[in-house]
Amino acid sequence: MKRQNQSSVVEFILLGFSNFPELQEQLFGVFLVIYLVTLMGNAIIIVIISLDKTLHVPMYLFLLNLSVVDLSFSTVIIPEMLVVLCTEKTRISFVSCFAQMYFILLFGGTECFLLGAMAYDRFAAICHPLNYPMTMNKIVFMKLVMFSWVSGIMVATVQTTWVFSFPFCGPNEINHLFCETPPVLELACADTFLFEIYAFTGTILIVMVPFLLILLSYIQILYAILKMPSTTGRQKAFSTCASHLTSVTLFYGTANMTYLQPKSGYSPETKKLMSLAYTLLTPLLNPLIYSLRNSEMKRALVKLWRRKVFLHTA
Repeated sequence: MKRQNQSSVVEFILLGFSNFPELQEQLFGVFLVIYLVTLMGNAIIIVIISLDKTLHVPMYLFLLNLSVVDLSFSTVIIPEMLVVLCTEKTRISFVSCFAQMYFILLFGGTECFLLGAMAYDRFAAICHPLNYPMTMNKIVFMKLVMFSWVSGIMVATVQTTWVFSFPFCGPNEINHLFCETPPVLELACADTFLFEIYAFTGTILIVMVPFLLILLSYIQILYAILKMPSTTGRQKAFSTCASHLTSVTLFYGTANMTYLQPKSGYSPETKKLMSLAYTLLTPLLNPLIYSLRNSEMKRALVKLWRRKVFLHTA
């Protein structure tokens, strides 16, 4: 075996769904539509919040950051996935694989912390409305956003550097749609036990802890909702909380199953489906869940559209 810092592999081959060639064309079409809708949805949110100064409050600025993350997350993954679906075997260089894994972890980690910060923001606004302006002031908001992004960068830097410090002596076929940590780690020709302990601990801290804090926040929020005198208000709040929790559970649940056991007993096809759940569906659903159900966002969208029509006809 080569020394720990050496590797004979200079490129990897992404197999994708090569076991199901008859599905390649249909999957390509589905993923392309998902990508375009994701781009459009998140781009609209970014534009609306950036242009409408009435939305420059923590709730919507958190949403702006989430849309930037989701748009970037999708762009790192889906274009390469479409290339994989177009060809039987897609070659990706060692450096490109490193870069893709780095940005997947960066945006994925940032989203974990951002969703937690957003849940805390809603908890403070609904459960302690009188103290909210002090609890979530500009400085607190900036600290939470910076913490989310810096944490994502740290997670990506440590994990990606560690994974690619292992020697890769062959084979070089990644039975996956993109360079995600677990399938790449399976090709390392070295003892990865210490890394697996780190991955388990890291997943608990990065995925499970924010998820549990979100659940606790929403339990408090639901408790506050039950005290509302208005039945209509309760129904609307319940509906909103349910949709938020659906998105959060989908993202954290599948990410947890993927990263909690890097060398788990799941079949390769099951791992691919779990990865698709949080890399495709979450960025697609977030604009629908967090924005289209929001009256302020709909008002701002109508206002922007009318301004565009007015400028076009003027």
